[in-house]
Amino acid sequence: MGGVGEGVKFTVTTTCAGLPNKFIHVGNSLRISLASEDRREEFMLDITRAKRELTKVTFQNRARQIIRLLRLDIGGSPHRNPDDKNVPCPHLHIYREGYHDKWAYPLPTEVFSNPSNQLQTLQDFMKYCNIVKPLKINKALFT
Repeated sequence: MGGVGEGVKFTVTTTCAGLPNKFIHVGNSLRISLASEDRREEFMLDITRAKRELTKVTFQNRARQIIRLLRLDIGGSPHRNPDDKNVPCPHLHIYREGYHDKWAYPLPTEVFSNPSNQLQTLQDFMKYCNIVKPLKINKALFT
């Protein structure tokens, strides 16, 4: 399973000074602007933590503000696909024409080596999304 938009590279366009500190608080979200290298397309990287479950987190890559290209769910419930099959968490939603992000797939272990490590999983997710200039994150926020 390859990354999103094979050959399309994204760069972070938001100045993130101070933003990653909010990630440590439960119930908070970050919305980080991304752009294609040629600056013709804009994207978003969303990072969301649940209010009650400290291990529940969602990483999401969106296009055109509303189209979810990829969504990685960690620490949540199993997902029921349109064919009525359950996919355990963690799982990866991948945009599919006609279904948007309604299909989930088991997390590819060759890409996401340690889903219990949220920092490593975020870095793996950014790489999977072809974000070539990822965020600089204070590792202490994840310990």
